[in-house]
Amino acid sequence: MLHLYNTLTRQKEKFEPLDPKNVRMYVCGMTVYDYCHLGHARVLVVFDMIARWLRQQGYPLTYVRNITDIDDKIIARANENGETIQQLTARFIQAMNEDSDALGVLRPDVEPKATEHIAQMIEMIEQLIANGKAYAAENGDVYYAVREFAAYGQLSGKSLDDLRAGERVEVDGYKRDPLDFVLWKAAKPEEPHWESPWGNGRPGWHIECSAMGDTLFGQTFDIHGGGADLQFPHHENEIAQSCGAHNSGCNHVHESKPIQSHVKYWLHNGFIRVDNEKMSKSLGNFFTIRDVLKKYPAEVVRFFILRAHYRSPLNYSDAHLDDAKNSLARLYNALQNTPPAEFALSENANDYTRRFFAAMNDDFGTAEAMAVLFEIANEINKNQSAELSGCLKTLGGVLGLLQQNPQTFLQMGGSEEGLSADEINDLIAQRKIARETKNWAESDRIRDILAEHKITVRDGADGTTWTRG
Repeated sequence: MLHLYNTLTRQKEKFEPLDPKNVRMYVCGMTVYDYCHLGHARVLVVFDMIARWLRQQGYPLTYVRNITDIDDKIIARANENGETIQQLTARFIQAMNEDSDALGVLRPDVEPKATEHIAQMIEMIEQLIANGKAYAAENGDVYYAVREFAAYGQLSGKSLDDLRAGERVEVDGYKRDPLDFVLWKAAKPEEPHWESPWGNGRPGWHIECSAMGDTLFGQTFDIHGGGADLQFPHHENEIAQSCGAHNSGCNHVHESKPIQSHVKYWLHNGFIRVDNEKMSKSLGNFFTIRDVLKKYPAEVVRFFILRAHYRSPLNYSDAHLDDAKNSLARLYNALQNTPPAEFALSENANDYTRRFFAAMNDDFGTAEAMAVLFEIANEINKNQSAELSGCLKTLGGVLGLLQQNPQTFLQMGGSEEGLSADEINDLIAQRKIARETKNWAESDRIRDILAEHKITVRDGADGTTWTRG
């Protein structure tokens, strides 16, 4: 039985979907004005892992991950580049998909764009005004009246009285209360805009997810996910908007604790840190996915992300990536040395599968699940069991790992400073000629060159293979 940690209740809970025949998960996606960084990679990989496991457990899942294609940063970047917003966002959506595909992330079932749901946002804002939860200001903006939603702060644990103006809340003379946040922004000169009952303008950031979730899933659904940085204010505001507009379906009871939310389970992944500071564009300490992939194979990056629990902080460094590369190579070496047999996966297939399933069902415990994979690899190295090799490959596949040809992975696993694969293959070809002509001195010289670069050569009936390390 799957248990997951619900940020809203701050405890692990048994997963009981609202409709077992229609499990619905919404994850906040990217704001597409630049290349994705490694922090975005963690969101992509973590919720891909969660979607894979839910489906492995037999849940019929619909996975939605939105795209923010209109906001202040997008407008500013397009103006800076001298291109249209559509050109900018199309280019970075393509880049995001390239990075995501490289990391082995399966595409979500639905990937809605904010600009495709403006009408639904306007409709929800009208409903909020009608329900007394929002108001139109004199400057053409529309604001959410935070103090009209009694449960505000339940997700983040923040008190309204602690959110003082001038510190965490932007002061705006048109707001009735400094805590109120914008739902609709009046158009500025030369900015993109849409018609609305309050004049030309564009939506605030928070309203888009409430409107898209409502459109695609209805007034309530099972899982909402995103990075820990979205817990406040984005997800807190989203609850206030969705419940303020509809209220029905917002009252849940979790282990006798009443809460108010349109979503039953809230999941948040931890930050990636560099020198113990959050990785972010604003701090200038971020690494784009594509820059990291120039140095490391994509599966190494995926492995690095998944070997830590999704809620824990994850520290980035070349040393950690090098360690991940070497660790993943150990698993692939086991598969190469003992080719896997077909393996029928089930929870009770053996003790390894039982412990793997138990780890994953305990709030997606990938760290413990990975430990099981290494135990299997160690046993394979001892007894060359093709069945266990099949078990290793199959369980790895559940996490989106270990599906490459082992030789292919091991050959590309070296550093950029070492011999390239082409150079190694050329030396091996020269060595083959030397052996065929019985020039043993030349053959040994080439083997020594390869050994200096930590290239292990194996001669077998099917030819010569090599691995790094």
